[in-house]
Amino acid sequence: MLLKKPPKDWPAEGKRLDLEKHDLPHRSSSTEWWYMHAHLEGKNGKGEPRKLAMFASFFLRLLEVDTKTGLPNYAYSLTWAISDLDNKTYHPISLVDKQAPKIGLERLKEGDVVRDPYLKKAALEVVKRGKVPFPDEMFSGEAGLSWEALDINYDGNRFTKEDDASYTLYCNHSGKQQGIQLNFTPRCAPCLHGDKGVVAGVKSEDMFYYFIPKNDAQGKVFLQDEVIEVEGSLWYDHEFGCYIEGNKRPSKADVGWNWIAIQFDHGEQVTAYDLRNDKTGASKGAYLIAVDKEGNQQSSNDFSLTPKNNKRWTSLRTFNEYPTHWKLDCEALDLKVEASAVFEAQEFGTVLSKPAFWEGRLDVKGQWKGKEVTGKAYFERSGFHKNETLQDFFKAVSKETLKSVQYIIPKAMDTEKFQELVAVKGNTLWTQGIQRDIFYEALIKPIRTITDRGGKSWRSYATVACSDIVGGNAQLAKDWLALPELMHVGSLMVDDVQDKSALRRGGPAAHHMFGEAIAINSGSAAYFLGQICVYIADIDPELKLDVYHLYFEALRAAHTGQAMDLYGLDYLMDDVVEHGKGKLLVQRVKAIHRLKSAAPASYLARIGAMLGGGSKEQIEGLANYFAALGISFQIIDDTLNLKGFKDGLKTKGEDITAGKVTYPMARAFSMLSKRDRRELYSIMQSKTEDIKLIGRAIELLDSCQAIDLAEKEARSSLEAAWRTLDPLVEDSMVKINLRAFSWYVLDRTY
Repeated sequence: MLLKKPPKDWPAEGKRLDLEKHDLPHRSSSTEWWYMHAHLEGKNGKGEPRKLAMFASFFLRLLEVDTKTGLPNYAYSLTWAISDLDNKTYHPISLVDKQAPKIGLERLKEGDVVRDPYLKKAALEVVKRGKVPFPDEMFSGEAGLSWEALDINYDGNRFTKEDDASYTLYCNHSGKQQGIQLNFTPRCAPCLHGDKGVVAGVKSEDMFYYFIPKNDAQGKVFLQDEVIEVEGSLWYDHEFGCYIEGNKRPSKADVGWNWIAIQFDHGEQVTAYDLRNDKTGASKGAYLIAVDKEGNQQSSNDFSLTPKNNKRWTSLRTFNEYPTHWKLDCEALDLKVEASAVFEAQEFGTVLSKPAFWEGRLDVKGQWKGKEVTGKAYFERSGFHKNETLQDFFKAVSKETLKSVQYIIPKAMDTEKFQELVAVKGNTLWTQGIQRDIFYEALIKPIRTITDRGGKSWRSYATVACSDIVGGNAQLAKDWLALPELMHVGSLMVDDVQDKSALRRGGPAAHHMFGEAIAINSGSAAYFLGQICVYIADIDPELKLDVYHLYFEALRAAHTGQAMDLYGLDYLMDDVVEHGKGKLLVQRVKAIHRLKSAAPASYLARIGAMLGGGSKEQIEGLANYFAALGISFQIIDDTLNLKGFKDGLKTKGEDITAGKVTYPMARAFSMLSKRDRRELYSIMQSKTEDIKLIGRAIELLDSCQAIDLAEKEARSSLEAAWRTLDPLVEDSMVKINLRAFSWYVLDRTY
């Protein structure tokens, strides 16, 4: 705890809270917020019934105190969202101070907000331009508040207290055609949370926390083309504290928290929160407060707020995983209830202000004081994020990709899925006489063996990210994750037979486990099983047809590249070795990489951007960027084969043993002397496994810096593609991920 004694403008212990005084901003605080959420019902202009929920939170943060003038400098931010319960859609808005780029720059340099070096570098690139990445947006006008009355005005978004002691909330975002206009009146006295109002803050500081759990609200909600007259019940929180001497700012957050506020249908309320160290899981404070109809409070520290079963939802924007079904048990208060999300996709994404969090509406049922109870709740979960590095992020992507694959080709399949995998649902003709378990063993199991080992999954992420980066809903692309993975795994299985590879993804190649014939057949089938992702997609028929065309174009291009790779480049080598035609060799190798690696990535990016409704320029820009990424990825793969992979995923110099002309080798043949060209090609022709000879080949490559030059080319070509894409897409969380990933790919060591 940072406070030795409470500031003078805090409520006096043991005395009744004075809202006329304590609703106002507190000059002692370096962090303060006013928060409210509401459960609303009403009708739109057509007389149709509507059910909605909302939350809004106005933040005030002390940045520094000028050492010369003694004047404080504050930053203002606002988060608010509408949950459309009928259509199960979430509409979040994050607005930050005009100082946000400067603040973000300082926090990023200090190692706060983003810990991964690549993500940090990409985020810095944005804020150095004086921008904030979407979904954060800067106030276009002025933000400020009164210290003499509750009158908060953040660029026209307002929270005020009226003369009749009611409150008015007004939030508006004209660009997204959504807004909230509510007036609410308290129906009970304010209640204290924590230890007589004192709670631990997110940075382990002291805060004061009171709430009014029961308010009657009425007003309007504006949502796209609807104006909805609403009324309902609203919950109001106010928290202030984090008082620190001088101008020193608090350290970065080290806690995560789960917080729930329940309004029971019979008129009583319960709220509970549980703060935990985000690394160790150790408790940093937990309180439950129950408020009866008369406003009497009971509290307990002995309760559990835990996820139920494995009901979890993963955001395809952040790939954070959130529980969506919770149990709240408190034996001392005879309380045992469950709370389930009305719909899962209620993640609030931010970049600079805090990590993404889940804040949304739940339905509650259970028992309290021996009686069955029902109610409505709001839940916030923040700080429990495991994807702090790009490596962690792509592990999460790989996990979701596998779930998508499991959905398309499950181990246990019902009759309809069996029919779909063989031909089409509802057609029994083609499954007659086929034994389902043998079908799985002969066709599906070899594919699942490779997919279940997990891969880098960046091709799958390309489809989702390109949908998101142009303004689409990435969550709608969930079932598309399997398409790139099945396309890729199918090619790997067949390639491994053709290349006589022993290992794949840390285990034996499929043909070593199932035989060459089955591996070839299953690998080929994977292309057509991926087609099911397109077949089941709920999209416009014309778009679906376009996607079909692109998918099969990608397959043709990739197979052309494989054909050229299999045919090899021996027909060029005499001229290359004797007459120094290395530049032609470089062109041919690059053409193979373009067809085998770049074309599938480019087509998948194009599909994702089309699904997201991107403009022609955006679609082309993303397609070209991922084409460059595909080539750069393959060039780095070639260099790593020569340097050696870590963790035994591949053996060092495998391409030399195979006698394969890769990009660094082609570069070497364009620079080496005739004598050295002859020696290098002689080693390659021998297809040796002799470590000394392989080492000598790598020495020859290093003598002309072929490996280093190949890496530099991979970087420069990808950088050029990024410079073309950069102005075409909005600065955003997803854009930062893609930018960071481009560096991560080129710096990887495996």
